[in-house]
Amino acid sequence: MILALRCFFTIVFISMLGVTTWASKQQPLWELPYETWTHPWFIATLFDAYWGFLTFYCWLVYKEVSWVARVVWLIAILLLGNIAMAVYALIQLFKVSPSGRIEDVLLRRKAS
Repeated sequence: MILALRCFFTIVFISMLGVTTWASKQQPLWELPYETWTHPWFIATLFDAYWGFLTFYCWLVYKEVSWVARVVWLIAILLLGNIAMAVYALIQLFKVSPSGRIEDVLLRRKAS
């Protein structure tokens, strides 16, 4: 399971970097027409994405004990979205051996 999740989040990371780079070269975000920013489906998609980001962040807050790390990851997730989330997931997944249990990834580690 750990190996499959590593592959999955690697694909998420690479594909998001690729599509973000491609989209940025087509048209910078700040040059989007007003009609796009005010379109109901654009607004709904932003709400959907950011609620998803914050839902993931709830797990991250549970995992991280340092408030500095929590704040840095919140900023990264709000600015980079799934790119930052994939990086965080990969960091957690590579802290566990490939034969490890999913609980070892999802649950907070006990202090040594």
